[in-house]
Formats: sequence, structure tokens, C-alpha cells
Amino acid sequence: MISMKEIAAECGVSVATVSKALGDRDDISAERKSQIRKKAREMGYLPNAAAQSLKTHRSYNIGVLFVEEAHSGITHDYYSFILESFKNTIEEKGYDLTFINAQKKQNNHMSYIEHCRYRGFDGVFTACVNFYDPQVIELVQSEIPIVTVDHVFENRTAVISDNAGGMIELVKYIYSLGHRRIAYIHGRPSAVTSKRLTAFHKTLGEYGIEVPDIYLKEADYRDSKKTAAEMKELMELPEDIRPTCVLCPDDFAAFGAISTARSMGLSIPGDISIAGYDGIQAASRMDPPLTTIFQDTLSIGKKSGESLIRLIEAPKITAAEQILIETHLVKGRSVGPVNL
Repeated sequence: MISMKEIAAECGVSVATVSKALGDRDDISAERKSQIRKKAREMGYLPNAAAQSLKTHRSYNIGVLFVEEAHSGITHDYYSFILESFKNTIEEKGYDLTFINAQKKQNNHMSYIEHCRYRGFDGVFTACVNFYDPQVIELVQSEIPIVTVDHVFENRTAVISDNAGGMIELVKYIYSLGHRRIAYIHGRPSAVTSKRLTAFHKTLGEYGIEVPDIYLKEADYRDSKKTAAEMKELMELPEDIRPTCVLCPDDFAAFGAISTARSMGLSIPGDISIAGYDGIQAASRMDPPLTTIFQDTLSIGKKSGESLIRLIEAPKITAAEQILIETHLVKGRSVGPVNL
């Protein structure tokens, strides 16, 4: 293993100067710092993680709590892009990422908080989880810095996609095309679902439209099969009350609704309009391209990473906050003018 003493000999400087350069100290010129760091890389120098931890009292390791009940794991388009952006952000600052394995927790009878303390995580990022799980609440109430996505805890930083704003924009657009009979196959109960449902009812209520219960269905997020079954029930309603537009839990689930409509001989959007939510890449490649709400996963992941690092490195001057990430409407061709 290359030592700082060997680097100092190659650069013709003292070991103290090398230490300052590698430690990014300000009392050394930028040019000299760059030269020493370049030589260290060329020589294959790697800092000792244990020594760094003793010096900084940090492990430079961040835990990610990801428990996706639909079992799609990190192939889930929305969360996979958030995680990739988060990973890139923290790695730029010298941190590593480790998943907190829920199955291991169960097998070893180790709680989330015990796992985090055992690993010595500097902070935790909760990307997808049941936020009402007592184990999660225990972790959130601990001393460990935490950032959550799409769920707000008191005195904790949360990065939130503007679910209410996105739904309002989507419903207003659908209404502007003449639709009055609008059904919604929403996701299972959660903070995200609650915000979208409230915005859905509120926006239509402002137009004087009360949504009948038969227009409200439920399917798990990213569950195209269940969405397809609920879509079939909606399309089997008498023609004079059948909805002219159906909103789906997300883009992936919308594939099931589209498949059902076509299997019943309905054209999209001629006979029935269908909208999704998320703005995944596959949505734009559909025929017709899906009308949806784009969620800025890059910004969500980046802001989450930056916020967590501030909480770790400057806790005394960093307050918990809620960061709202804007969404925007993608006008695909799966929603068209009403055809009654």
C-alpha cells in the first residue's frame, strides 16, 4: 500500500503538505494541491477508511431503506431513476451507498435502527417503504440523519414530488377537452394517493362535478393486471354513464387499462381516453403515446443526496425542510376530445 511518505518523496514536499493536499485543506495552493493529488492517483494511493473514520467520526456510508411491496425492486422506473441520481450525488462527495435489507432484518431479528447503528451509517435515505411501519417510525425518531421521499415526518427533511399540482394540471387538461365523466383507478392508500385523490376531487368540484363512487377504483401502483380488471368493470358500465376518460395509478399500470380497452374493441382515444402518471420513458413510445404527468426523478434524487449530506456534515446549521419538486404535463395522444 502506498503511503503519504512515499508520495511526499516523489513530490519533493513534506508529509504534512501531502496530508493537507489530500485532506483538501485551504492552507495550501490550489496548484500544489492538484499536483500532489494527481501524483497520488498515479501511484495508486487509497486513503485508509478506518483512519478516515477515526479522524472525521464518519463512516462515509449511507443506508438506503427500500422495501417495495410490489416486489418490482429497483426495476421500478420511478424509484430506480431517483436512486441512480441519489447515488451519483453522494458518490461525488465521497460517500458509499448500502441497502438496508429487510429480509436480513427479519432473519437476524435486527431492527432497522439496530442495523443502521451496527453498520455505522452516517445517514439514511428512505426511498420506498411503508412509512407507518413501527420499525420505520423508530428509525425516523432516532438520532441518525434521514431524508424521506414523498412522505413528511415532523422535524425531518422530505423531498416531495408535487403530486397535488400534477393531478390538478392533468384534470384541468382533461376537462378542457370536454370530458365530464372522468374515472380514477387510484393507488393503494398512502400519502401520495391521498394528495392525488384530494386534488382530483377538489379540481372537479370547482367545475361543479361530483365524482360518483362507481368511478373510483383501487389498484396497487405498477399493477397492470389489477388495473386491467378495474378498467374492464368501468367499460362494462351502461354506455350513457360509462366514463369517457380513465386516470390510472401510474404509467406502468396504464398498460393494463389500454390492453383491456383494446381487447373490448375500443379505440384510444376515439372511444375512451386514458391517462397515466410518472412520465416513464416507455410511456412516450406507446401507440398512442401516453398522456401523463412527468415527475422529475433526477431532481428528487439530487436534492435528497445534497440535503442528507448537509444534515451529516453541518448539522448545527442545517434545519429540517420540505423540498417540493415541480411536475409537468406531457400531452400524449391517449387523451383526446370527448366523443359522445
